[in-house]
Amino acid sequence: MRTDTITRLALAAAALLAGWLPLATSAQSDAATTTSVEKGPGKAHAVETTKATATVVGVDAARRTVSLKTSQGRVVDMEAGPEVRNFDQIRVGDKVLAEYVRSLSLELKKNGAPTRGNTAQAKTDRAPAGSKPAGTVSHEVTLLADVVKVDSKARSITLRGPKGNLVDLDINDPEQLKAIKVGDKVEAIYTEAVAVRLESAGKAP
Repeated sequence: MRTDTITRLALAAAALLAGWLPLATSAQSDAATTTSVEKGPGKAHAVETTKATATVVGVDAARRTVSLKTSQGRVVDMEAGPEVRNFDQIRVGDKVLAEYVRSLSLELKKNGAPTRGNTAQAKTDRAPAGSKPAGTVSHEVTLLADVVKVDSKARSITLRGPKGNLVDLDINDPEQLKAIKVGDKVEAIYTEAVAVRLESAGKAP
């Protein structure tokens, strides 16, 4: 149920972090990813967390670029735009720690059950002046979809989103499938959060 809206929000997070996000998302071979899935009657929740570290091996103050060396020995140059506060605090040997978390919650809403409707919200936190660069960008999108078809043989349901788009969703649990009827609604809450911080040389990641 990842929509174009969600994709645009992910790109916005990357832009706000001015180049720091690829440390957690692009260098997958240098990152550690864990996933967890929880299920209950009419509910499902999945979380994916990716963590990565790198060492500052070069700083170009004139161009506001930082050279980062990953745990695999790869060196990546990244530009720190004006959104990255306290650039002058960055030193060779500092550690950059990045954590990227995304989650998706699905909840069945029977006729008359309260829902939050379709919403989108974003939050950005940056380091205070004078401290080491750090920041967190988070986004949350709530989408409400209508159940327009239930296919017991295929163990799937068809959802119609707020813009009329249709999405087929596999339901492998027979008990879950029995509880879903045409006319019900499914509330999907998708969140993304990126946290980046810089630690002085000598500190453990």
